[in-house]
Amino acid sequence: MEEVVQKPAVESAETSELKQLLASDAVKIPKPGELIKGKVIAVSKAEVRLDIDGLTTGVVRGREFFDESDQYRDLKVGDEVEATVIELENENGEMELSFRFAGHQRAWDQLTVMQRESTPIEVVVTEANKGGLMTRVGSVLGFLPVSQLSPEHYPRVPGGDKAKILERLRLLAGTKLLVKVIDVNETEGKLIVSEKAAWEEKQKDVLARYRVGDTVTGKVTAVTDFGVFLEFGEHLEGLVHISELAWQRIDKPADLFQLGQEMSAKIINIQGSKIFLSAKQLVDDPWKSITDRYQVGQVVKGKVLKINPFGLFVELDEKIHGLAHVSELSDAPLADITKAATIGDELEFKIISIEPKNHRLGLSRRKLHEPMSAPEAAKTEASAPAPTEGSAPVQEPGA
Repeated sequence: MEEVVQKPAVESAETSELKQLLASDAVKIPKPGELIKGKVIAVSKAEVRLDIDGLTTGVVRGREFFDESDQYRDLKVGDEVEATVIELENENGEMELSFRFAGHQRAWDQLTVMQRESTPIEVVVTEANKGGLMTRVGSVLGFLPVSQLSPEHYPRVPGGDKAKILERLRLLAGTKLLVKVIDVNETEGKLIVSEKAAWEEKQKDVLARYRVGDTVTGKVTAVTDFGVFLEFGEHLEGLVHISELAWQRIDKPADLFQLGQEMSAKIINIQGSKIFLSAKQLVDDPWKSITDRYQVGQVVKGKVLKINPFGLFVELDEKIHGLAHVSELSDAPLADITKAATIGDELEFKIISIEPKNHRLGLSRRKLHEPMSAPEAAKTEASAPAPTEGSAPVQEPGA
Protein backbone atom coordinates (compact mmCIF):
# COMPACT_ATOMS: atom_id res chain seq x y z
CA MET A 1 0.00 0.00 0.00
CA GLU A 2 1.46 3.30 -1.08
CA GLU A 3 1.92 5.77 1.77
CA VAL A 4 0.29 9.14 1.21
CA VAL A 5 2.30 12.06 2.48
CA GLN A 6 0.24 15.21 3.23
CA LYS A 7 2.03 18.34 2.10
CA PRO A 8 1.66 21.58 4.06
CA ALA A 9 -0.66 24.16 2.53
CA VAL A 10 1.14 26.74 0.44
CA GLU A 11 0.65 30.22 1.84
CA SER A 12 0.06 33.09 -0.54
CA ALA A 13 2.85 35.62 -0.79
CA GLU A 14 0.51 38.33 0.56
CA THR A 15 -0.53 36.26 3.58
CA SER A 16 3.06 35.33 4.36
CA GLU A 17 4.15 38.96 4.07
CA LEU A 18 1.33 40.11 6.38
CA LYS A 19 2.31 37.52 9.02
CA GLN A 20 5.90 38.66 8.87
CA LEU A 21 4.86 42.27 9.31
CA LEU A 22 2.58 41.36 12.21
CA ALA A 23 5.46 39.59 13.90
CA SER A 24 7.77 42.54 13.48
CA ASP A 25 7.79 45.96 15.13
CA ALA A 26 8.26 47.76 11.81
CA VAL A 27 4.67 48.94 11.55
CA LYS A 28 1.83 49.77 13.93
CA ILE A 29 -0.77 47.06 13.52
CA PRO A 30 -4.38 48.14 14.09
CA LYS A 31 -6.61 46.22 16.47
CA PRO A 32 -10.19 45.09 15.91
CA GLY A 33 -12.53 48.00 16.67
CA GLU A 34 -10.04 50.69 15.64
CA LEU A 35 -10.55 53.20 12.84
CA ILE A 36 -8.06 53.05 9.99
CA LYS A 37 -7.59 54.93 6.74
CA GLY A 38 -7.37 53.35 3.34
CA LYS A 39 -7.49 54.18 -0.37
CA VAL A 40 -10.28 52.78 -2.55
CA ILE A 41 -8.89 50.41 -5.22
CA ALA A 42 -12.14 48.75 -6.33
CA VAL A 43 -15.87 49.45 -6.00
CA SER A 44 -18.81 47.15 -6.80
CA LYS A 45 -22.41 46.85 -5.67
CA ALA A 46 -21.46 44.12 -3.19
CA GLU A 47 -18.15 45.30 -1.78
CA VAL A 48 -15.42 47.93 -1.62
CA ARG A 49 -11.71 47.05 -1.52
CA LEU A 50 -9.15 49.31 0.13
CA ASP A 51 -5.38 49.53 0.10
CA ILE A 52 -4.25 49.86 3.73
CA ASP A 53 -0.99 51.83 3.48
CA GLY A 54 0.53 49.12 1.27
CA LEU A 55 0.34 46.79 4.28
CA THR A 56 -2.60 44.71 3.10
CA THR A 57 -5.90 44.82 1.27
CA GLY A 58 -9.08 45.50 3.24
CA VAL A 59 -12.57 44.55 2.18
CA VAL A 60 -15.96 45.98 3.17
CA ARG A 61 -18.93 43.79 2.26
CA GLY A 62 -22.45 42.72 3.19
CA ARG A 63 -24.17 44.67 5.95
CA GLU A 64 -20.91 46.40 6.84
CA PHE A 65 -21.20 48.26 3.54
CA PHE A 66 -23.99 50.54 4.86
CA ASP A 67 -23.41 53.35 7.35
CA GLU A 68 -25.21 56.14 9.25
CA SER A 69 -23.23 59.09 7.93
CA ASP A 70 -23.93 58.70 4.18
CA GLN A 71 -20.26 59.46 3.56
CA TYR A 72 -19.72 56.30 1.54
CA ARG A 73 -22.66 56.69 -0.84
CA ASP A 74 -20.68 57.86 -3.91
CA LEU A 75 -17.26 56.28 -3.48
CA LYS A 76 -14.87 56.03 -6.41
CA VAL A 77 -11.40 54.60 -6.97
CA GLY A 78 -8.75 56.80 -5.41
CA ASP A 79 -10.94 58.15 -2.57
CA GLU A 80 -9.40 58.03 0.90
CA VAL A 81 -11.84 56.77 3.53
CA GLU A 82 -12.00 55.49 7.09
CA ALA A 83 -13.27 52.08 8.15
CA THR A 84 -13.45 50.07 11.36
CA VAL A 85 -11.35 46.90 11.68
CA ILE A 86 -13.46 43.78 12.28
CA GLU A 87 -10.82 41.08 11.66
CA LEU A 88 -7.12 41.43 10.90
CA GLU A 89 -7.30 38.53 8.46
CA ASN A 90 -10.33 36.79 6.95
CA GLU A 91 -10.56 33.51 5.02
CA ASN A 92 -8.92 35.16 2.00
CA GLY A 93 -6.07 36.69 3.95
CA GLU A 94 -7.60 40.17 3.72
CA MET A 95 -8.44 42.62 6.49
CA GLU A 96 -12.20 42.57 7.18
CA LEU A 97 -13.53 46.12 7.55
CA SER A 98 -16.80 47.93 8.29
CA PHE A 99 -18.23 51.20 7.04
CA ARG A 100 -21.28 50.68 9.26
CA PHE A 101 -19.35 50.93 12.52
CA ALA A 102 -17.11 53.67 11.18
CA GLY A 103 -20.10 55.71 10.00
CA HIS A 104 -21.89 55.27 13.31
CA GLN A 105 -18.84 56.34 15.28
CA ARG A 106 -18.13 59.27 12.98
CA ALA A 107 -21.74 60.49 13.14
CA TRP A 108 -21.68 60.60 16.96
CA ASP A 109 -18.17 62.08 17.00
CA GLN A 110 -19.42 64.88 14.74
CA LEU A 111 -22.36 65.50 17.08
CA THR A 112 -19.99 65.79 20.04
CA VAL A 113 -17.94 68.37 18.15
CA MET A 114 -21.12 70.28 17.26
CA GLN A 115 -22.09 70.41 20.93
CA ARG A 116 -18.63 71.45 22.07
CA GLU A 117 -18.32 74.20 19.45
CA SER A 118 -21.99 75.29 19.80
CA THR A 119 -22.47 75.07 16.04
CA PRO A 120 -25.87 76.18 14.64
CA ILE A 121 -27.25 73.61 12.17
CA GLU A 122 -30.40 73.38 10.07
CA VAL A 123 -32.69 70.38 10.58
CA VAL A 124 -36.11 69.33 9.33
CA VAL A 125 -38.92 68.37 11.73
CA THR A 126 -40.02 64.80 10.97
CA GLU A 127 -42.85 64.40 13.48
CA ALA A 128 -44.31 65.69 16.75
CA ASN A 129 -45.33 64.19 20.08
CA LYS A 130 -46.64 65.61 23.36
CA GLY A 131 -43.14 66.37 24.60
CA GLY A 132 -41.75 68.06 21.51
CA LEU A 133 -40.47 67.46 17.99
CA MET A 134 -38.49 64.66 16.35
CA THR A 135 -35.79 65.53 13.84
CA ARG A 136 -32.55 64.22 12.35
CA VAL A 137 -29.03 65.57 12.46
CA GLY A 138 -27.44 63.81 9.53
CA SER A 139 -28.81 60.31 9.95
CA VAL A 140 -29.08 60.35 13.76
CA LEU A 141 -32.56 60.75 15.25
CA GLY A 142 -32.81 63.73 17.59
CA PHE A 143 -35.37 65.26 19.95
CA LEU A 144 -36.32 68.92 20.36
CA PRO A 145 -38.27 69.43 23.63
CA VAL A 146 -41.12 71.96 23.71
CA SER A 147 -39.17 74.00 26.26
CA GLN A 148 -36.34 74.40 23.72
CA LEU A 149 -38.46 75.98 20.99
CA SER A 150 -37.95 79.64 20.07
CA PRO A 151 -40.64 82.20 21.02
CA GLU A 152 -41.90 82.10 17.43
CA HIS A 153 -42.74 78.38 17.56
CA TYR A 154 -43.52 77.87 21.26
CA PRO A 155 -47.16 76.62 21.54
CA ARG A 156 -48.77 78.95 24.07
CA VAL A 157 -52.16 77.46 24.78
CA PRO A 158 -54.51 78.86 27.48
CA GLY A 159 -54.83 76.35 30.30
CA GLY A 160 -52.01 74.20 28.92
CA ASP A 161 -54.41 71.93 26.97
CA LYS A 162 -52.16 69.02 25.88
CA ALA A 163 -54.31 68.11 22.87
CA LYS A 164 -54.12 71.68 21.55
CA ILE A 165 -50.37 71.84 22.22
CA LEU A 166 -49.86 68.65 20.19
CA GLU A 167 -52.04 70.08 17.43
CA ARG A 168 -49.83 73.20 17.27
CA LEU A 169 -46.64 71.09 17.27
CA ARG A 170 -47.86 68.91 14.39
CA LEU A 171 -48.16 72.03 12.24
CA LEU A 172 -44.35 72.25 12.36
CA ALA A 173 -43.81 68.87 10.61
CA GLY A 174 -41.64 69.42 7.54
CA THR A 175 -40.44 72.82 8.80
CA LYS A 176 -36.74 73.68 8.68
CA LEU A 177 -35.38 74.92 12.01
CA LEU A 178 -32.03 76.36 13.05
CA VAL A 179 -30.87 74.48 16.17
CA LYS A 180 -27.88 73.74 18.37
CA VAL A 181 -26.89 70.37 19.81
CA ILE A 182 -27.17 70.63 23.62
CA ASP A 183 -26.89 66.98 24.74
CA VAL A 184 -25.18 63.94 23.17
CA ASN A 185 -25.00 60.44 24.65
CA GLU A 186 -23.93 57.75 22.17
CA THR A 187 -24.31 54.94 24.72
CA GLU A 188 -27.97 55.80 25.32
CA GLY A 189 -28.53 56.85 21.71
CA LYS A 190 -29.70 60.24 22.98
CA LEU A 191 -29.47 63.44 20.97
CA ILE A 192 -31.16 66.65 22.21
CA VAL A 193 -31.25 69.84 20.16
CA SER A 194 -32.46 73.36 20.95
CA GLU A 195 -33.98 75.97 18.68
CA LYS A 196 -34.05 78.43 21.59
CA ALA A 197 -30.26 78.21 22.01
CA ALA A 198 -29.70 79.05 18.32
CA TRP A 199 -32.27 81.87 18.54
CA GLU A 200 -30.63 83.33 21.65
CA GLU A 201 -27.27 83.42 19.89
CA LYS A 202 -28.82 85.16 16.90
CA GLN A 203 -30.62 87.73 19.08
CA LYS A 204 -27.72 88.46 21.44
CA ASP A 205 -26.63 91.65 19.65
CA VAL A 206 -30.22 92.86 19.30
CA LEU A 207 -30.95 92.27 22.99
CA ALA A 208 -27.80 94.14 24.01
CA ARG A 209 -29.42 97.38 22.79
CA TYR A 210 -32.01 97.30 25.57
CA ARG A 211 -31.67 98.14 29.26
CA VAL A 212 -33.85 97.79 32.35
CA GLY A 213 -36.03 100.89 32.51
CA ASP A 214 -36.49 101.21 28.75
CA THR A 215 -40.04 101.61 27.42
CA VAL A 216 -40.96 99.43 24.46
CA THR A 217 -44.03 99.25 22.24
CA GLY A 218 -45.18 96.18 20.38
CA LYS A 219 -48.02 93.76 19.66
CA VAL A 220 -49.54 91.10 21.89
CA THR A 221 -48.51 87.66 20.56
CA ALA A 222 -50.11 85.50 23.24
CA VAL A 223 -52.57 85.87 26.12
CA THR A 224 -52.29 83.26 28.87
CA ASP A 225 -53.70 82.74 32.36
CA PHE A 226 -50.47 84.08 33.86
CA GLY A 227 -49.90 87.10 31.65
CA VAL A 228 -49.37 88.57 28.20
CA PHE A 229 -46.47 88.12 25.75
CA LEU A 230 -45.44 91.21 23.83
CA GLU A 231 -43.30 91.17 20.67
CA PHE A 232 -41.25 94.29 20.04
CA GLY A 233 -38.14 95.46 18.22
CA GLU A 234 -36.47 92.89 15.98
CA HIS A 235 -38.51 89.81 16.93
CA LEU A 236 -37.81 90.12 20.66
CA GLU A 237 -40.50 88.98 23.05
CA GLY A 238 -41.18 89.76 26.68
CA LEU A 239 -43.64 88.66 29.34
CA VAL A 240 -45.93 91.05 31.15
CA HIS A 241 -46.91 88.97 34.18
CA ILE A 242 -50.52 89.20 35.37
CA SER A 243 -49.31 91.10 38.44
CA GLU A 244 -47.69 93.73 36.19
CA LEU A 245 -50.61 94.30 33.83
CA ALA A 246 -52.43 96.85 36.02
CA TRP A 247 -52.48 98.25 39.53
CA GLN A 248 -55.88 96.72 40.18
CA ARG A 249 -56.53 92.99 40.54
CA ILE A 250 -56.91 91.08 37.27
CA ASP A 251 -58.23 87.51 37.21
CA LYS A 252 -58.33 86.89 33.46
CA PRO A 253 -55.90 88.75 31.18
CA ALA A 254 -58.06 87.68 28.22
CA ASP A 255 -60.80 89.98 29.52
CA LEU A 256 -58.59 93.01 28.88
CA PHE A 257 -56.10 92.04 26.17
CA GLN A 258 -56.38 90.55 22.67
CA LEU A 259 -53.97 89.01 20.15
CA GLY A 260 -52.50 91.68 17.89
CA GLN A 261 -53.34 94.49 20.31
CA GLU A 262 -50.70 97.22 20.45
CA MET A 263 -49.40 98.11 23.90
CA SER A 264 -46.44 99.68 25.64
CA ALA A 265 -44.52 98.34 28.62
CA LYS A 266 -41.43 99.01 30.68
CA ILE A 267 -38.50 96.57 30.86
CA ILE A 268 -38.13 95.60 34.53
CA ASN A 269 -35.70 92.68 34.24
CA ILE A 270 -33.53 90.86 31.69
CA GLN A 271 -32.30 87.33 32.46
CA GLY A 272 -30.34 85.91 29.54
CA SER A 273 -32.84 85.91 26.69
CA LYS A 274 -35.82 86.29 29.03
CA ILE A 275 -37.32 89.78 29.14
CA PHE A 276 -39.77 90.80 31.86
CA LEU A 277 -42.08 93.75 31.30
CA SER A 278 -44.53 95.90 33.24
CA ALA A 279 -47.48 97.82 31.84
CA LYS A 280 -48.64 99.23 35.17
CA GLN A 281 -45.34 100.99 35.84
CA LEU A 282 -46.04 103.31 32.92
CA VAL A 283 -49.01 104.85 34.75
CA ASP A 284 -49.24 106.54 38.14
CA ASP A 285 -49.89 104.29 41.11
CA PRO A 286 -53.45 105.20 42.20
CA TRP A 287 -52.69 104.00 45.72
CA LYS A 288 -50.32 106.93 46.23
CA SER A 289 -53.26 109.32 46.30
CA ILE A 290 -55.86 106.96 47.76
CA THR A 291 -56.32 109.07 50.89
CA ASP A 292 -57.53 111.90 48.68
CA ARG A 293 -60.64 109.81 48.00
CA TYR A 294 -61.01 107.29 50.79
CA GLN A 295 -60.55 107.32 54.58
CA VAL A 296 -60.89 104.73 57.33
CA GLY A 297 -64.46 104.79 58.69
CA GLN A 298 -65.94 106.04 55.41
CA VAL A 299 -69.03 104.24 54.10
CA VAL A 300 -68.70 103.44 50.40
CA LYS A 301 -70.60 101.53 47.76
CA GLY A 302 -68.74 98.76 45.92
CA LYS A 303 -69.33 96.07 43.33
CA VAL A 304 -68.57 92.42 44.21
CA LEU A 305 -66.05 91.13 41.64
CA LYS A 306 -65.09 87.76 43.07
CA ILE A 307 -66.08 85.47 45.94
CA ASN A 308 -63.50 83.31 47.72
CA PRO A 309 -63.88 81.17 50.85
CA PHE A 310 -61.98 83.86 52.78
CA GLY A 311 -63.94 86.87 51.57
CA LEU A 312 -65.25 89.19 48.85
CA PHE A 313 -63.15 91.16 46.37
CA VAL A 314 -64.88 94.49 45.87
CA GLU A 315 -64.37 97.22 43.26
CA LEU A 316 -64.68 100.71 44.73
CA ASP A 317 -63.69 102.35 41.47
CA GLU A 318 -61.87 101.36 38.29
CA LYS A 319 -58.43 101.40 39.94
CA ILE A 320 -59.07 100.64 43.62
CA HIS A 321 -60.25 97.25 44.85
CA GLY A 322 -60.72 96.13 48.45
CA LEU A 323 -61.26 92.94 50.42
CA ALA A 324 -64.14 92.25 52.78
CA HIS A 325 -62.92 89.31 54.87
CA VAL A 326 -65.49 86.63 55.68
CA SER A 327 -65.28 87.61 59.37
CA GLU A 328 -66.41 91.13 58.44
CA LEU A 329 -69.52 90.11 56.51
CA SER A 330 -71.82 89.18 59.39
CA ASP A 331 -72.01 89.16 63.18
CA ALA A 332 -72.86 85.47 63.05
CA PRO A 333 -70.38 82.96 61.52
CA LEU A 334 -71.12 82.23 57.84
CA ALA A 335 -71.27 78.57 56.84
CA ASP A 336 -71.70 79.54 53.19
CA ILE A 337 -70.16 82.82 52.03
CA THR A 338 -72.26 82.82 48.85
CA LYS A 339 -75.25 83.56 51.07
CA ALA A 340 -73.71 86.94 51.86
CA ALA A 341 -73.43 88.17 48.25
CA THR A 342 -73.30 87.21 44.61
CA ILE A 343 -70.92 88.43 41.91
CA GLY A 344 -72.13 91.73 40.50
CA ASP A 345 -73.93 92.85 43.66
CA GLU A 346 -73.49 96.52 44.57
CA LEU A 347 -73.37 96.80 48.35
CA GLU A 348 -72.41 99.27 51.03
CA PHE A 349 -69.23 98.70 53.06
CA LYS A 350 -67.31 100.55 55.73
CA ILE A 351 -63.57 101.05 55.13
CA ILE A 352 -61.77 99.62 58.17
CA SER A 353 -58.14 99.80 56.99
CA ILE A 354 -56.00 101.39 54.27
CA GLU A 355 -52.40 100.34 53.50
CA PRO A 356 -51.20 102.36 50.48
CA LYS A 357 -47.71 100.79 50.40
CA ASN A 358 -49.12 97.26 50.36
CA HIS A 359 -52.06 98.15 48.08
CA ARG A 360 -54.55 96.85 50.61
CA LEU A 361 -57.92 98.19 51.65
CA GLY A 362 -60.10 96.40 54.21
CA LEU A 363 -63.88 96.53 54.10
CA SER A 364 -66.64 95.50 56.48
CA ARG A 365 -70.38 94.92 56.26
CA ARG A 366 -70.61 93.98 59.90
CA LYS A 367 -69.42 97.42 61.12
CA LEU A 368 -71.62 99.50 58.84
CA HIS A 369 -73.77 100.82 61.67
CA GLU A 370 -71.18 100.79 64.43
CA PRO A 371 -69.76 104.11 65.64
CA MET A 372 -66.11 104.68 64.77
CA SER A 373 -63.76 103.34 67.46
CA ALA A 374 -60.83 105.33 68.81
CA PRO A 375 -58.23 103.33 66.82
CA GLU A 376 -60.31 103.83 63.65
CA ALA A 377 -60.59 107.54 64.33
CA ALA A 378 -56.81 107.70 64.77
CA LYS A 379 -56.31 105.85 61.45
CA THR A 380 -58.72 108.22 59.73
CA GLU A 381 -56.89 111.24 61.05
CA ALA A 382 -53.51 109.81 60.06
CA SER A 383 -54.59 108.78 56.56
CA ALA A 384 -56.53 111.96 55.75
CA PRO A 385 -54.73 114.48 53.51
CA ALA A 386 -53.42 117.60 55.23
CA PRO A 387 -55.88 120.49 54.77
CA THR A 388 -54.74 123.33 52.59
CA GLU A 389 -55.60 126.98 53.02
CA GLY A 390 -59.19 127.61 52.08
CA SER A 391 -60.11 123.92 51.90
CA ALA A 392 -63.22 122.59 53.59
CA PRO A 393 -62.79 120.19 56.53
CA VAL A 394 -63.33 116.49 55.88
CA GLN A 395 -66.85 115.57 56.96
CA GLU A 396 -67.21 112.43 59.06
CA PRO A 397 -69.41 109.67 57.63
CA GLY A 398 -72.99 110.12 58.76
CA ALA A 399 -72.39 113.71 59.88
